[in-house]
Parts: sequence; C-alpha cells; structure tokens
Amino acid sequence: MRRAWEDPGRLHGAPPPRWARFAPAVALVALCCAQWLTPGNVELGYFLAALPAVAAFSYGAAGTAVFAALVLALLAFPDLGVGHARGSDLATVAVVGLLSVVIAWVRHRRDTQLVSVRTVAEAAQLAVLPPVPERVGPVRCAGLYRAAQQGTLVGGDLFDVRAGPFGVRAVVGDVQGHGLAAVGTVAALLGAFREAVLDDRELVDVASRLDRRLVADAAAAAVTHPELFATAVLLEFPTGLDLVRIVSCGHPPVLLLRDFVASEVTVEPGPPLGLGLAGPALPPVTELRLVPGDRLLAHTDGVTEARDAGGRFYPLASRIPVLASDPAGLVRAVWKDLAAFTDGGPHDDVALLMLSVGAEGPVPRGGVTGPY
Repeated sequence: MRRAWEDPGRLHGAPPPRWARFAPAVALVALCCAQWLTPGNVELGYFLAALPAVAAFSYGAAGTAVFAALVLALLAFPDLGVGHARGSDLATVAVVGLLSVVIAWVRHRRDTQLVSVRTVAEAAQLAVLPPVPERVGPVRCAGLYRAAQQGTLVGGDLFDVRAGPFGVRAVVGDVQGHGLAAVGTVAALLGAFREAVLDDRELVDVASRLDRRLVADAAAAAVTHPELFATAVLLEFPTGLDLVRIVSCGHPPVLLLRDFVASEVTVEPGPPLGLGLAGPALPPVTELRLVPGDRLLAHTDGVTEARDAGGRFYPLASRIPVLASDPAGLVRAVWKDLAAFTDGGPHDDVALLMLSVGAEGPVPRGGVTGPY
C-alpha cells in the first residue's frame, strides 16, 4: 500500500537530475572541441582544471579520480592539442584533482549518513501516524495527509480509524501549532484514542480520555506549553446499525456527500480538547442515519482556511460535488484541486479522511500521493 501522505522524494530527497551526471563529461568534450577549433594562440585548455571540482558533485571518489586523471593527461600532452601545461601548472591541476576526490568522498559519506538518518526519521513518523487501511471492518476509508513543514510526514494534524468491541471509530484532529513541535502531542492523542477504542463504551468517554491526556500533558509541560489544546471530531459506526455517531470538540463540521450533494452535518460542538471536559461540559453526541452510497468527509482547517492569491477561502463544500465523479479518487481530487487553488498547496497541515459504509462502486483507495 502506498503511504497516504507520502510525496515520493520529499523525505529522502529527489535523486540528482540526469543532466548532472553528464554535465562534466559534456563540458570536457565541449572545451576540447572549442580548443581544436580556435587559433593556436588562444589557450582554452586551462578551463579544464576546474572540471574535477564540478565532477566531485556528480560522481563518487573513484569516478572523480578517473575524471581528474583524464584532465591531467589532456593538459600534460601537447600533441593532443588541448593544453600545454608544464611544471607548476600541472602540479596545481593535480592538487585540484586530489582535493576534488576528497570532496567527492566526503560528499558521498555525508549523503549516506543523511539517508540513514532520514530513513530512521521516516520510520519513527510512520510509527506515530501509519497509513489508513482501505477498509476497517465494514467501513471503507481513504485518507490524505500533508504536513506543512518541508521534509516531514507528520505535523500537527492527525487521523486514525480503528475497529473495537463497540464498532469502528475514527478521529480527525488538529493540535495547537504545526510541524515537528506538535508531533509529541499528536502521538499522545493517537495513543489515547487507540486505547479508548478498546475500553470506552460511549463515544463521549473517548473524547473525555483524549481531553484528560492533553490536560495531563499540559500540566507536565506548563513552562514550555502554557496552553495546549486540540480540536477533534470523533465518529463511530456501531456494529450492525446503519448510522454514525459524531462528537465534535471545536472541530470543523463533517461533510455528508449524498447523491452528489455535499452538506455539513449539523452537530452541536463541544469545547476543544485540553480544556477539561467534565460533567456538564461533555460534548453532545449526534446520530445520523446513513443510506447506501453516503460518504462522510472529515477534514482539518488547513483545507477550508487555505486561500488563493486573491485572499478567498477554499470552498470545499461546493467543490466536492464537482470532484465526486470518481468515488475512488475523491480525496486525491480534492487535494489536487486545493493545490491548484492555492498555487502549490496551503501553508498549513492538511488532513482529509473519507469514510463510507455499504457504498456501491469502486472501493476508495487508502493510499494517495501528490505534489506538495
């Protein structure tokens, strides 16, 4: 399964362009040809001395050494008609070639270490927020995640779908802040949610557990995080029932797509997580009857608060019916439309999670990719 939020090359770094591997050799040939075609009193061969340093960024140490030796040979033999270097000039070119080999070796070693570090970082981030499966019990899922901070897979948004003894439950949330600074809070909330799926009978109890987790974390980190809160929406699909229960903790409304018409699910919102949900402050539960073909789209405010060049907000509800011709690709289509609307993507974390039960047609794909 492709990772739901992965942009190929984004974390590991895109491979160098093909032209970079051929550039030193092309420059070598071009300089030699230019020298052969110019009058004998014009000396162009000395430009070759700079090419080993260029090769160090395209080849490894061995390749750079071969390239430097070739340049040295072209300059050392006048019969080749490229250069007429002697004595100290050849020594200077040889030193440049040697330094280029050292640079190539250091670069290769650094790149190897960087790939190792980034691989470990990717594994750690995916352990926090793994891909959403295409199906969890009877619920079909399609998720997309884009972190605002370049080079990361996880930011300040979160989502998860889990099956438990009380049905299938899902969460979509948005913690205070974004980027790597918010990953610890995301991990804590997801851990509490996964425990609650197994232990808590009522959906409001799940919300209370998440709230207690944030309150405890805020108390433990009062100096560095004097205010720690998150918005979240919880959904529950009870086993054997054609309905969904929804609890909103200060989160943007869930959208219901029915017969290619998108509408916000009316839910009385409770306060955000981290403010102490207890007693009368418990958020109310909303029940919604589902019919075959219904799809629910939960999202974070990184979608609806994204703006175009003119300052207009992205109209998610009105765009979904236009993009919903392919049920299997709806989440992917929303992201592409959002990226085009904002000319490259919003500058905030983005999470989209589409859920459906008993829908006909293609099964939504859990993994989607796209440019960030």
